[in-house]
Amino acid sequence: MNVLGFAGFSGSGKTTLIERLVPVLVGHGWRVSLLKHAHHAFDVDRPGKDSWRHRQAGCTEVLVGSANRWALMHELRGAPEPSLDELLGRLSPCDLVLVEGWKQAMIPKIEVHRSACPAPLLAATDPWVVAVATDLARLPVSVPQVHVDDIPAIAAVVFARFSRSSV
Repeated sequence: MNVLGFAGFSGSGKTTLIERLVPVLVGHGWRVSLLKHAHHAFDVDRPGKDSWRHRQAGCTEVLVGSANRWALMHELRGAPEPSLDELLGRLSPCDLVLVEGWKQAMIPKIEVHRSACPAPLLAATDPWVVAVATDLARLPVSVPQVHVDDIPAIAAVVFARFSRSSV
């Protein structure tokens, strides 16, 4: 499974960049999935709904399915947080999995670095950073640098990294 991370500090624009990039990749016929890390509690369910009530009653897993989508909610109930590899193993086959977060993961990643969000450059110390998407003119990095709003250039980095034969 091809995996590409998007790393950067909070507020750098990772989600917006991915949201703009996915239609380009899908438009080239790629099946794309996303795995996002949350540093806080989150819920995809709504209080009072049947599935929420079943989880509150103690179910470890609740799967909700319809003609349009299905969602599996798994309660850890004190178990350790699953690793990136464990979560990747739960995804259906696809051409490319985009990973948002997991800055320290040993996977190829594009760093998102914006002037409005001053933070240390990950590319300076992380050998897994393959490119930097930024709004700054010139950064002291040895990897390709593309403008964060130049989605075709970012897509070109992805296409170069994962040739059609590998997807």
